[in-house]
Amino acid sequence: MIPAELSVSVDPVLLEQAFVNLLENALRYTPAGSPLEIEARQTGGAVEVELRDSGPGLPPGLEERVFEKFFRSPGAPSGGSGLGLAICRGLVVAHGGTIVAENRAGGGAVFRITLPLPSTPPVVPAEAVTEDSP
Repeated sequence: MIPAELSVSVDPVLLEQAFVNLLENALRYTPAGSPLEIEARQTGGAVEVELRDSGPGLPPGLEERVFEKFFRSPGAPSGGSGLGLAICRGLVVAHGGTIVAENRAGGGAVFRITLPLPSTPPVVPAEAVTEDSP
C-alpha cells in the first residue's frame, strides 16, 4: 500500500527505471504466482519504499554484493547481465537515497529504498505567478 500523500522530489523517469529494474529482478527470482508486496511510508525526513518477494532469498553474506556490477547470484536463472541492481543503486544514490537488500523472515528478500523528503517547499519564481494564479 502506498499512501497518496507521500511526495518526494525526484526525476520521475530515472526513478521509474530504478523501480522497473527492481521489479524485473524480483520477478526473475520469485516463483510464478508468488506475491510481491510493495509498501511506502514516511519515516522521519524520508520516504521508505519496500519491495518484498517470496523467492528463495539472498545467499547469506551476499546481500550487499547483489548491487555490484555484473554480479549474479550462484544458481541464478539464465538471462540478465548482472547490471539491473547496480543501476538501481546508482539511480537511488543520485537522488540522495539509499537502497539495501536483506533476507525476509520466513523466506524471500526485502529491498528497501529510502529517499529524503525535501527540506523546504519549492520556491515558485515570481514570473511564474500571474493574476490568474490561485
